[in-house]
Amino acid sequence: MSKVISYSVADARRVVAFLGAGQLTADQQRLLGSIRKSCEQHQLDLDREDIDYGLTIPGALDHLLAGRADSDAAHAGNAYYSALQHIIDSHASDPYDLGVFSSPGTFFGLLDDELRRLDVPAELLPGTFLYAGPPDEIPFHIPHPVDGSPEIGRLPLERAKPAADAYRAVMDRVEADFRYELEQLAESLQMEHDEWQTALRHGWTMDTIFFSIRG
Repeated sequence: MSKVISYSVADARRVVAFLGAGQLTADQQRLLGSIRKSCEQHQLDLDREDIDYGLTIPGALDHLLAGRADSDAAHAGNAYYSALQHIIDSHASDPYDLGVFSSPGTFFGLLDDELRRLDVPAELLPGTFLYAGPPDEIPFHIPHPVDGSPEIGRLPLERAKPAADAYRAVMDRVEADFRYELEQLAESLQMEHDEWQTALRHGWTMDTIFFSIRG
């Protein structure tokens, strides 16, 4: 099944602060209503497809709000990642699609190998941030989805331009099978860097590009 990779920009600290926050602020309470509604709609979609994670998306949201992700359901990671994605979405800019891939893990693994061969630094390889997982600052472990869907990735905005520059520097030496997707990624990262620089001048605090890979 093909998967869509999309991305948006958010303040990672605000996302992390939502998990296990205890008493929510007025702003967090306002956001919680829309988050819960989107989680409930997601669960209805799963129910229509007879998909059972052993933990509902709204239930996973309640766990994350309480500062835990300890369900022993076999596919609990799918529910937790789904609920976390709804939290991220509520704090983020409008999403953009990076592309549709039949097997993104395989494609970006091969692209990483190609860029590594051309001496692109390890921290700028696409696979390292597209599959980075939840923010490291979350104070508890969130289990990974059993089948790798959905995936969550993240890249600090301060690395967006270095990554774009690194890709452009080797573009003429990259195997042709990877060039189009790499050009698209470089353009997207450059655009987000440019918008970030403008936003900083207006006092915005968004600092991270979040990626979502969903089937």
